[in-house]
Amino acid sequence: MTAQMMPLWTASEIAVATGGTLHGDFRADGVSFDSREIIGGELFVAMQGEAMDGHRFVPQALARGAAGLLVTEAVDAPHVRVADTGAALTALAIAARDRAPALRIGVTGSVGKTGVKEALRLALGRYAPDRVHASVKSYNNHTGVPLSLARMPRDSRFGVFEMGMNHAGELAALTRLVQPHIAIITWVASAHREFFATEADIAAAKAEIFEGLPPGGTAIIPHDNVHAAQLRAAAAAQGVNIVSFGIDAGADVHATRFVLHPDCSCVTARIGEETLTFKIGMAGRHWVGNALAVLAAVKAAGGDLALAGLALADLSDLPGRGKRLRVAAGGGQAVVIDESYNANPASMAASLAVLGEIQPQRQGRRIAILGAMRELGTLSDQFHAELAPHVVSAGVSAIILVGNEMKALAAALGRRLEVLHVADAPAAQTEIARLLGADDVLLVKGSNSLRLGDVVAALQDRGADD
Repeated sequence: MTAQMMPLWTASEIAVATGGTLHGDFRADGVSFDSREIIGGELFVAMQGEAMDGHRFVPQALARGAAGLLVTEAVDAPHVRVADTGAALTALAIAARDRAPALRIGVTGSVGKTGVKEALRLALGRYAPDRVHASVKSYNNHTGVPLSLARMPRDSRFGVFEMGMNHAGELAALTRLVQPHIAIITWVASAHREFFATEADIAAAKAEIFEGLPPGGTAIIPHDNVHAAQLRAAAAAQGVNIVSFGIDAGADVHATRFVLHPDCSCVTARIGEETLTFKIGMAGRHWVGNALAVLAAVKAAGGDLALAGLALADLSDLPGRGKRLRVAAGGGQAVVIDESYNANPASMAASLAVLGEIQPQRQGRRIAILGAMRELGTLSDQFHAELAPHVVSAGVSAIILVGNEMKALAAALGRRLEVLHVADAPAAQTEIARLLGADDVLLVKGSNSLRLGDVVAALQDRGADD
C-alpha cells in the first residue's frame, strides 16, 4: 500500500503512540478535538479542560462520522482509552513528527505569523505539490500545535507550523515539540504587553523558538526590527545558521526595489547571490517584509525561488487578515478590508497605512471600525492614543471605535474627523449600516475577542453585484 493510500492513523498506531488500550479497530484520515469540524473519518480527541470536557461531545462526533475516539472513559464505539487525552495528543504529535521525513519550519512573531505560514504553504506547495502540511486557522498554542503535528501525513516533505505565545516559556515548550529545522521570527512588537515588563522581554520570549533548532538548523530574523541584535545573539547562542531579512540592504535577504499599490506590491529582492522580481497579492509595506521572510525560508529549505514568487502573486483573500470584499451600500458598492482577526499596535499601524494607499472612487470616503487592542496592560491608554497620527495620515473621514479601551484614541482624535465610540460589535454593526455609503472603503480591525468578524459577515450578507 502506498503512503498516499495509507490512512493518517490506524487504531493500533494510535494505541502504540499514546500507550493507550485499543477497543475495536478503525482507521482515521484526520484528527480533531472539535466535534463541529468532524466531516467523516476522523479521530475525535475528547480533550478535558477547566471549563469544558470533550467527552460531552462524543455523541455529536460519532453522529458526524468520527471513525474512532481518543478518550479516558469507556464508550460504546471504537476507541483508544488513555489516562489523559491532552498528554495522549502530544504523544501522537511526537509520533507523527518522528515518522515523517518532513523538513519542519516554525513561524512565530508579534505580527505576520499566520500570513507568513500561509504564504510558505503556497510557496512550498508549488515546489512539492500535495506534500506540504501546514497548521490550519491559528492553531498555534499548547493544544493547537500538537493537533497540527498529529495531522501531518506520513509522507509529508515539508511541515509549516505557526507557534504563538503570550507568556515567557510557552514557545520553548512548543519548539521542543515541533523541533523545527528552520525557525522564523516575523517581527517583534508590543503584543501581549500586559504579561511583559518591556518589549525586549517579548523579544526574548520570541527567541525561545530557536531553542528547538538542531545543529545546522537555520534561524531567520527581521533585520529591520529594533530587537534584531538581541534576536541574533539568541540564535548565535544555539550555534545555528542565521539569515536576516528586511527592506534595508544590510539584510541577507532584502528588497532592492519595491512599489506599493492599493491591492498588491511589486518587489525586486536579493536572496543571497540570486535576484528575483515578483508580485505580492497582498497590499502594504509589511507584506514586503513578510514576503522576504518567506523567500529566506524557501531558500533555506531548498525550494524553488521562482515558484515561490509565483505563489506570492497568487496570495490573497486571507479571511480576517486582509481579505477584500464588495458589499452593497448606499445604492452601490463599498469595499471592505477584513482585518478583523486580531490587532496590536504594529498591525493596526500597518493596516491603516494600507487603507491610506487606497483612493476611493468618486465621492467615496475612507472609514474605519477599530476595536480595542487587548492584553496591553498599564500602557493600554498610551498605545491606543498613539494610533491617532496613523488614523489621520490614512485620510480617514469617519471612524467607529469599539470597546472601553478605545476611549483614549477617541480623546486623542478629538474633532479632527467624525468619531463614534460604541461598546461592542452589535453597536458597531448598527452604526456602520447607517454610515457606509457607495464607493466607501472600510477597514475593520480589532482584537478577536470583540468579534468584529460578525460585523464583516453581516455586511457581506447584504450582497453586492460583481
